[in-house]
Amino acid sequence: MSNLRIFAVNHKKISSLHINNMCCCKIRASLRRLKLRLPLGRNYSSLPGVIGNDIKSLHSIISPPIAKIRNIGIMAHIDAGKTTTTERMLYYSGYTRSLGDVDDGDTVTDFMAQERERGITIQSAAVTFDWKGYRINLIDTPGHVDFTLEVERCLRVLDGAVAVFDASAGVEAQTLTVWRQADKHKIPRICFLNKMDKTGASFNYAVESIREKLRAKPLLLQLPIGEAKTFKGVVDVVNKEKLLWNLNSDDGRNFERKPLLEMSDPQLLKETTEARNALIEQVADLDDEFANLVLGEFSENFDLLPAEKLQTAIHRVTLAQTAVPVLCGSALKNKGVQPLLDAITMYLPSPEERNYEFLERISRLLLPFADQHIEIPSLTAGNIALTVGLKRTATGDTIVSSKSSALAAARRAERKGEKKHRQNSEAERLLLAGVEIPEPVFFCTVEPPSMAKQPDLDHALKCLQREDPSLKVKLDPDSGQTILCGMGELHIEIIHDRIKREYGLETYLGPLQVAYHETILNSVRATDTLDRTLGDKRHLVTVELEAKPLETSSLQPVIDYAESVTQDLSQASREAIENGIHSACLQGPLLGSPIQDVAVTLHSVVIHPGTSTTMISACVSRCMQKALKKADSQILEPLMNLEVTVTRDYLSPVLADLAQRRGNIQEIQTRQDNKVVIGFVPLAEIMGYSTVLRTLTSGSATFALELSNYQAMNPQDQSMLLSRRSGLS
Repeated sequence: MSNLRIFAVNHKKISSLHINNMCCCKIRASLRRLKLRLPLGRNYSSLPGVIGNDIKSLHSIISPPIAKIRNIGIMAHIDAGKTTTTERMLYYSGYTRSLGDVDDGDTVTDFMAQERERGITIQSAAVTFDWKGYRINLIDTPGHVDFTLEVERCLRVLDGAVAVFDASAGVEAQTLTVWRQADKHKIPRICFLNKMDKTGASFNYAVESIREKLRAKPLLLQLPIGEAKTFKGVVDVVNKEKLLWNLNSDDGRNFERKPLLEMSDPQLLKETTEARNALIEQVADLDDEFANLVLGEFSENFDLLPAEKLQTAIHRVTLAQTAVPVLCGSALKNKGVQPLLDAITMYLPSPEERNYEFLERISRLLLPFADQHIEIPSLTAGNIALTVGLKRTATGDTIVSSKSSALAAARRAERKGEKKHRQNSEAERLLLAGVEIPEPVFFCTVEPPSMAKQPDLDHALKCLQREDPSLKVKLDPDSGQTILCGMGELHIEIIHDRIKREYGLETYLGPLQVAYHETILNSVRATDTLDRTLGDKRHLVTVELEAKPLETSSLQPVIDYAESVTQDLSQASREAIENGIHSACLQGPLLGSPIQDVAVTLHSVVIHPGTSTTMISACVSRCMQKALKKADSQILEPLMNLEVTVTRDYLSPVLADLAQRRGNIQEIQTRQDNKVVIGFVPLAEIMGYSTVLRTLTSGSATFALELSNYQAMNPQDQSMLLSRRSGLS
């Protein structure tokens, strides 16, 4: 589905191999699903683009006009009626010829045996159908908390979403989760209050829960006609019409649309007029263009405002995500789904209305011959080539024809059990399987021959980092020195040599040091207040937080908020708080090393109006530093997996040497005529080991190191380390 979208947006050429594979995969998937459904007696109508015996052009079927495409997801709490709503959409669009039922286990999107047995959606399912000239690519997502990742993966590729609510329950736990996920990916959405026929259904309650719990601004585009057992239709607020479904209709396909008249529906007309006026005022507050129109031409009488003008403004507001349209109905009783489809085409965006920033632009392709190359016009699968002009790419990036190709590759990698692709806060980044970059374990200072050469050194290190992601460069906040962080002695030695040879800089390296980490051993609380006046503006923040040890290993602090804090905290303030905590955890109180395995709970935060986010971060960071200093601290040292291959003659001296290095031997294997010693050893004890091993074994032994984890130092070793560090300083 997203393949077609991205292809259309960018008008990029995709190789015939890619398109053939894509189509074949979809055909095979369709055949598999079809075989599952045949025994259940489901009747399918035509494919999208085919109406009766009238077959549209091949182009319109494969690639309809971009403005007529809607890529949407259905999301909700479990049992809110997502799959039933999807099933009705398929039926009314003509995709299916009979209505499926979750309880009967014969819905289109719940095709897995486990889904049909349990009556829940486990795996997201995509369907494509046409509605009134629009192509709708729809994904039905799970609502159970165990399958939240499915929702996350889908939202990344969608342009809009329909949030389905149980009208008797309003916003539920998983509703909050999927709503936050949609916020994260900036997905425009509309709300559908389902199950209006259910006992206890309340339109007003559900709307209020959206307003209060989701902090959203609901735009009431419909009003229910009756609730619970009396529910029989909806009022179209925008057009001031009532929609009534035929009670004798089994499938809800037929309904009446009538204008509201003073003679026949005086009370309903009054309520609808009031609701429409309120809607106009609400949209005018959110959209300047619409406000100018209303104030200029229709300020005296809102009734004269054309429905098309209001709908266009609602579309803009929905795309801006400043409000959410709200509709209602009962999917199970076949009421309200057709107007929902109309709303999807009318208010949710087409792919061209969503902003996607693409990073790669290939200008030249080169065929490499060691350090020589020949320019070539094209490249086919299986070849290795060079390219010129990718200024923003780095090692591990995957170059693809579209974002959808990247996501498809990521899913294939997951299915094959490979490492999940690195996630970035920017959903638009094209990182897939790439390379797994371990944490650096050594660091040292690097200085240019003079301060005038510092910009040249910065440029050299920036280029080297792009080529080698395992190289990390940072600035010491106390001394202002540049710090090189690498995977070992040889790694940093090579970097030093490359700076000299490739960039002509004679740099000076400080002593090689181990990259320790720190953690805390007990729970502590701290409070801090920052009160500062800059110009005529006062910045005042008071923070109370608690830091405690985390049972599971985590390089980043795990941040939690007390319930009283989250109620009034804006997203910007939350980000500032978390930035402050992360900043404080970069330097521990013992060695100035990064803090890990720490959970932080924010118990109280009071922010004076007008206080900048920078001041909030500063106050939180200072408070966190106080807490870390109050706590009992522990140094964590990198523990390395060590494998030494040595002949039998030199095994004893090698084992004796490792014992002096605090080594922990796990096993000794036999490999032909050699012995392989496998164990753990602290990194600090293995510095310079290659020279020692050559001496002990007359150059016959080899060894390999790999970071295992960070482990706590014993009190004696920690005390000695701190004494050495303080002596050095």
